[in-house]
Amino acid sequence: MSASLADSAIRSPLAEFWRRFRRKKLALAAGVLLLVFMAAAAAAPLIAPFDSSAPDYNAVLQGPSLLHLCGTDAYGRDILSRIIWGGRVSLSIGFLSVALGGLVGVLIGLVGGFVGGRVDGALMRLMDVLLAFPGIVPAIAVVAVLGPGIDNVIYAIAVFSIPVFARLVRGSTLAIKQTVYVQAARSIGVRPWMLMLRHILPGTLPSVIVYSSLRLGTSILTAATLSFIGLGARPPSPEWGAMLADGRSYLGVADHITLFPGLAIFVTVLAFNLLGDGLRDALDQKLR
Repeated sequence: MSASLADSAIRSPLAEFWRRFRRKKLALAAGVLLLVFMAAAAAAPLIAPFDSSAPDYNAVLQGPSLLHLCGTDAYGRDILSRIIWGGRVSLSIGFLSVALGGLVGVLIGLVGGFVGGRVDGALMRLMDVLLAFPGIVPAIAVVAVLGPGIDNVIYAIAVFSIPVFARLVRGSTLAIKQTVYVQAARSIGVRPWMLMLRHILPGTLPSVIVYSSLRLGTSILTAATLSFIGLGARPPSPEWGAMLADGRSYLGVADHITLFPGLAIFVTVLAFNLLGDGLRDALDQKLR
C-alpha cells in the first residue's frame, strides 16, 4: 500500500471531512464571512460606533459619510450600528428557530422511521398537513395567533421547519435500520431507544447538518419578511427586516436606509447557502 493510501486509510472522519471541505473555496470563504458576522454581533457593544437606539435629530437622513459610514435613518440613528446590533437579533432568530425545529423534526422522523406502522403513518400525515401550506403561510398563521414579537417569530419559523427535518430523518432511518450492524445490534438484545440514539441517529446527522445550514439562511429571510410586514420584531428593535420596513417610506429620498440592511440580509443568506452546498459535498458519501 502506498503512503498516500495508508494516510487515507488512517485519517479520522473529521480530518477527512476537513480535507474535502477546504477544497470548496466558496464555501470556505462563506464560512469565514459568517464567523466574522457572528463575532461582530457578539461584540456589538464594543465595536458599534453609536448607540443603536439613541436618536440624533441633528443628523436625520444623512447619507454615508466618514462619521456615519452607512448613513443615518429618519431619527438620526446610525445605520451601521443598527446593522451590527441587528445581527444579534437576526442570527439569534435563525439559530434558535432552526435548533428548535430541528430537535422536534429529528425526533419525529427518528421515531416514525424506526417504529413504522400506524405511528409512522400518523406522524407523516401530520407533516403532510404542514407541508401542504405554501411558502411561509404556516409561520404567518402562528404569528397571527400568538401575536407579533421576536419569541413568537422563533416559534413560528420552528414550526415551519419541522416537516422537512422529519422527512429527511425518516428517510435516513428507514435505510439505516436495515443495515447489517443495526440488525446485529437488534439480534443481541440492544434496546430500541439505544438502537435509535447510538446506531441510527449518527447516520442521519450529515443530512441534518447540511439542511440546517441551508435552513438558517431561509429562517433569517423569513424573519425579515415577517418583520417587514409588521408581524415580527417591533420598533425600535434593530432587526434587519424591521429596518427595511422603516426605510421604505424614504425610497428615492434616502435609499441608503434600505440599501445596507438589504445587503446584510442578502450577503448572510447567500453565505449560508454557499456553506450548505460545501457541507453537502464534503459530507455526502455518494460524492466520495
